Amino acid sequence: MMLVDTSCWIEALRERGDPEVRRRVHDHVQGGRACWTPVVRLELWNGARGDREKKALREFEQVLPELDMPAEVWKIAGDLARSARTSGLTIPVTDLLIAACARHHGVEVDSTDAHFVELGRL
Repeated sequence: MMLVDTSCWIEALRERGDPEVRRRVHDHVQGGRACWTPVVRLELWNGARGDREKKALREFEQVLPELDMPAEVWKIAGDLARSARTSGLTIPVTDLLIAACARHHGVEVDSTDAHFVELGRL
């Protein structure tokens, strides 16, 4: 499974999104590997533009596996936040939760967001 981050979904949803990112997301979806989290879904709905994007999100809700976020995910996110802060990094809470969810479920994250590279080093 590949947890596709909001940054990649945005590129995939936009008609003029980065072609390489669009291809990766398409491959994840077509290969049955793409998944998301409640946080990613919320971020996407919060930024959805127009009927086309909203229709795509409704379709994703029907087919994409959603990784749950039990208490352990929140503990991992807290640990990541402390490690990041100790390293001098400020990471958005949403990215901490997405990374923690991926770690909890043992999946990779596909993202264009540099915060995930930094989190991968912790």
